[in-house]
Amino acid sequence: MKTWNRLLYEKNHTGIQFAKYAACGGLAFITDIIVFYLLAVFVFPALTQDDIFVKLMNLDVEPVTEQLRLRNFWIGKTFSFTVANLVAYTLNVLFVFKGGKHRVHHEIALFFAVSFTAFLLGTWSGDLLIRFFGIQTTVSNLTAVISAALINYGGRKFIIFHG
Repeated sequence: MKTWNRLLYEKNHTGIQFAKYAACGGLAFITDIIVFYLLAVFVFPALTQDDIFVKLMNLDVEPVTEQLRLRNFWIGKTFSFTVANLVAYTLNVLFVFKGGKHRVHHEIALFFAVSFTAFLLGTWSGDLLIRFFGIQTTVSNLTAVISAALINYGGRKFIIFHG
């Protein structure tokens, strides 16, 4: 039990830190996906019948126009971004990075600023895939999430927290 506690709260070893960042990021990613798809299916329809997620889950979704799908993609990503980042911030502070580089309110503001920048760049890439290439919502969403994860790690490690 002591070993697990030591590993859980170790914030200096880069390898352990990255593994915990990946695990915490995985939980934030799962949160993002759950919130996004709950909204895309039940609240802000953003999926088409040929979407990978629709086929995988054997869903029957109502047809939506491309304009409505694009608008609802942004709405869903905004909600899922907010919830996932609350989860990510909490887990990062508790288990991954050492705070104290900035005052807490400044740290939180920077965390969300970096995340928001990553969100905009990632969601914009998903928007372009939908708008100009007709790519499925699920592929666009995964592109947005992967882009954001890479930007977030660098920003959090080098700008927000004590690496």
